[in-house]
Amino acid sequence: MTPAEAPATAESVTSAAEPGSAGSGRSAGSVEPAPGATPPRTPLVARAAAELVGTAALVAVVVGSGIQATELTQDVGVQLLANSLATVFGLGVLILLLGPVSGAHFNPVVTLAEWWNARRGGAGVTAREVAVYVSVQVVGAIAGAVLADAMFAKPLVEWSTHDRSAGHLLLGEVVATAGLILLIFGLARADQLRFAPVAVASYIGAAYWFTSSTSFANPAVTIGRAFTDTFAGIAPGSVAGFIGMQLIGAVVGLALVALIFMPSRSAE
Repeated sequence: MTPAEAPATAESVTSAAEPGSAGSGRSAGSVEPAPGATPPRTPLVARAAAELVGTAALVAVVVGSGIQATELTQDVGVQLLANSLATVFGLGVLILLLGPVSGAHFNPVVTLAEWWNARRGGAGVTAREVAVYVSVQVVGAIAGAVLADAMFAKPLVEWSTHDRSAGHLLLGEVVATAGLILLIFGLARADQLRFAPVAVASYIGAAYWFTSSTSFANPAVTIGRAFTDTFAGIAPGSVAGFIGMQLIGAVVGLALVALIFMPSRSAE
């Protein structure tokens, strides 16, 4: 899922979350650079904190709303509706709030896609920043699952027994992740990232329903959800397959961005 992430949101995700929002190490209070120079960026420690808190909050929303839904109704359709609506609203708010700081990736595939974008001459994160972002995203996701369990008096860590290893579910993760990357980086190419908080949250909400996997689309969130044996959980044995399909989906998404948003050529 989500993202949550990304994401970048990404994963980056808003104009506040545009690719290249990751920084060069200058502090926000630095002297204004000369015209054409790299602008000052948020310190890496602040961006890491935003990614940690944002990913934790996203997973807490996903897991917590799933627990609440199952305690209120036995209707699986209503449970999924409640879970998806909470995720849509929570993700949109988190992107809007934290996008200006870190780009609101909350998702390793968004961070990796932005790094790939930077390698090919675009704006994006460095390899060092990727290592920091991905690490805090995973830690945040685990913390968010534990927090949600704590709020509902569940065991703080209980491995999920919800097997999600079927082939059609893995295909759903490829589709969900490819669509997320296409959306985020397509918005960037079209200079429409100001709509990312609404667009990304809406896409994840829709993908809950049109993908068989309910759109995890996020390796960090996938790992975090293995720590809770609740509605939103995923069995540890299913995690590797989901992450592998998410990485494939990211590659497919980047290929679609390159194909669909091909730079126009001036007439000869």
